[in-house]
Amino acid sequence: MLKGKAIHLRPIEIKDATLLLLWENNLHNWRYSETIAPFSLAEISAFIERASDIHANKQLRMMICLNETDEAIGTIDFYAISFKHMHAGIGILIASDEHRGKGYAKESLELFIQYGREYLEIPNYFCSIIKSNTDSVKLFEAAGFKHVGTRKNWYKNGKNQEDELLYQKEFNPL
Repeated sequence: MLKGKAIHLRPIEIKDATLLLLWENNLHNWRYSETIAPFSLAEISAFIERASDIHANKQLRMMICLNETDEAIGTIDFYAISFKHMHAGIGILIASDEHRGKGYAKESLELFIQYGREYLEIPNYFCSIIKSNTDSVKLFEAAGFKHVGTRKNWYKNGKNQEDELLYQKEFNPL
């Protein structure tokens, strides 16, 4: 477990399957992902069961939990991990409006990157953000990510197309 002032990060567990199913099947969240069809409980459970092998999956997802209550409020993950090239994508979800804007995402991002640097020895991180997701843009820019490119009209949002903003944070190699 990785512990901060207000939140802690812990591995996903089978007991999280129903909660993850609700978050993954929330149509509002699909706008920020590649999801086009609902997940089943069996699919979520299978993902959790094989989640611990980050070398095979090239992914590591953790639950974001409040220290006071241990309530899970979101997830954070490394994806497209390359141990050879020493980089990983990073994504974050704070699941409900009730927990947004309170600094939990920022604290989670800082803890997770520190873990990635110290234990996984990954010095470079990237993310992609839909341009209209201004909260995520502010979060990643405040965490030191630099805008390195834009993919024009990359995501479909209803009948409109939206740009994808590419961000990167790099440290000196470890």
